[in-house]
Amino acid sequence: MPNEYRQRLAKLRLRLTEAHSDAVLVTHAPNIHYLCGFQGSAGILIVEADRATLFTDGRYSIQAREQTRQTGVSVHIPKGPILLAAAAQLGSLTTRRPPRIAIDAAHLTVSEKEKLVKAVGRPCKWISCTGWVERLRTIKSDSELERMKAAARLISSVFDQIINQIRPGIAELDIAAEIDYRMRKLGAEGPSFETIVASGPRSALPHARPTSRRLHGNELVVLDAGAILTGYCSDMTRTVYTGRAPDRVKRWYKAVLEAQIAACEATTAGVESRAPDGAARRVLDSYKLGKYFVHSTGHGLGLEVHEEPRLAKGQSALIESGMVVTIEPGVYVPGVGGIRIEDDLAVRDGKSEILTITSRELLEL
Repeated sequence: MPNEYRQRLAKLRLRLTEAHSDAVLVTHAPNIHYLCGFQGSAGILIVEADRATLFTDGRYSIQAREQTRQTGVSVHIPKGPILLAAAAQLGSLTTRRPPRIAIDAAHLTVSEKEKLVKAVGRPCKWISCTGWVERLRTIKSDSELERMKAAARLISSVFDQIINQIRPGIAELDIAAEIDYRMRKLGAEGPSFETIVASGPRSALPHARPTSRRLHGNELVVLDAGAILTGYCSDMTRTVYTGRAPDRVKRWYKAVLEAQIAACEATTAGVESRAPDGAARRVLDSYKLGKYFVHSTGHGLGLEVHEEPRLAKGQSALIESGMVVTIEPGVYVPGVGGIRIEDDLAVRDGKSEILTITSRELLEL
């Protein structure tokens, strides 16, 4: 991994050179993790042409040096606020003109920018670097892909372990707690997001939080969970039925599964990121269910559970080999319930690979 971090910094420096900038200020924790391995909650990374400096506080003096060892990044533990220490380094840049400093406005508040400008104490040209690191993160290395495959298999194992506990009378919160417990027992650092368990009419809410509601017989239950393993996220959804599913529910499920398969097949290197979404919608429209599909078909996945690209209407970014995305069409019928099927998919030069391995068939419990 140390060499991989050096390669990532080199790619960022190339972007820095292309933008005729003297330094880039990185403040978003996942981007700092990606560039140098540091995983603390307080950090600022300054990358220049010939050096990279991580600023953090005393809580992380040991951790920061351990995690950035052999990456070429020096660690600075200032006595005062790390933003002011970073500003002092930017103010000391030696250039004949006002230095050009790249900042990410998406991850720097107005208040922080004002403090930064004041503390630098000299005229600077501030330019945007929004998306620079995120763009690098979209293409996963072989080692990243292996980590993500392991995270996907972990959450698949969790679903296989808890499925027999889903029955009428158990509360949504109890199922969610069991999912989180099982993923920890299997080695996860934590959930990728708050685990979703939504039953009955509540399953028609795409991002419903689990409640004390107890499952009833003869209803849909949507379970959406992901695990963080070695820093990388997984994200998987399955829908089950508590009892014998009626014909209309079987028809809805068949439509969603066909839409998901079509979207997976459309997710290939070189196509625009709206293509999988269009493939899913065409299937659901053929079943007269298109109006019940209320979100995008998927999103990128990696150090964060939601990354670029978005697989949605109007998106023109190209899908590339090395990306990992989710494919998650669904239908949500108000007052009745919802169905969603979601898998993680790694884009390859040839056929893309589904990383999650739990069965997609409708389970009647």
